[in-house]
Amino acid sequence: MSTTKTIFSGFGGQGVLMMGYVLATSAMHENKHVTYLPAYGAEVRGGTANCTITISDDPIASPVASFPDYGVLMNTPSLTKFEGSIRAGGLVFLNDDLVDVRPSRTDIEVVNIPVNTIADGLGSLRSANMVMIGAFVKKTGLVALETVINSVKDIFAAKGADIHERNTAAIREGAAFIEKPIHG
Repeated sequence: MSTTKTIFSGFGGQGVLMMGYVLATSAMHENKHVTYLPAYGAEVRGGTANCTITISDDPIASPVASFPDYGVLMNTPSLTKFEGSIRAGGLVFLNDDLVDVRPSRTDIEVVNIPVNTIADGLGSLRSANMVMIGAFVKKTGLVALETVINSVKDIFAAKGADIHERNTAAIREGAAFIEKPIHG
C-alpha cells in the first residue's frame, strides 16, 4: 500500500468527519500509521466540513495531503471545492443523491453511489455516511470491511446494540452496492 491520502467532504451534519475517524481508527486497528486532520467550515452554519486521512505502512512525515488519492464528496459544493485537488488517476466517490453535477476531469475515476436512497431504504437517512464508508472500503480495500464494522461498534459502544445493528446494515449495504454489476 505504501501511503494513501483521502479527503472526505460534505456539509456539516452529514457525518464526513465520522467517516474519516472510522477509516483512521480502522487503519490503526490494522497496525497502520495514520493521520486524521479535520477541518470545519465554521464561517457558515451548515458549511462544508472535511477531513484528510493519510494511511501508510511507514511513519508519516506530514499530515498534509496536497493531492489525495481518493475523494469522498457528499455534496455539490464539496465536488466543486476538491475535484481539482485529487491526483490524476485518483478515485472520487460521489453521493449521487446530492451531487447534481459531474466532474469535468477525465483523468479520475468516479463512483456514483445513491447513499441517501440506500440509507432511507434502511430506515435512517442518518446512516448515509455508513453506507458511503462501506462502499468506499469495499472499492479501495484500504482496510477490511470487518475491521470497519468492529471499529464502528467500538466507537458507538455507548449508543447501544440497535445503533450497531443499523450501522452494520448500512456498511454492508454500501459494500453490496459496489459488488453489484453496473449496467450502462
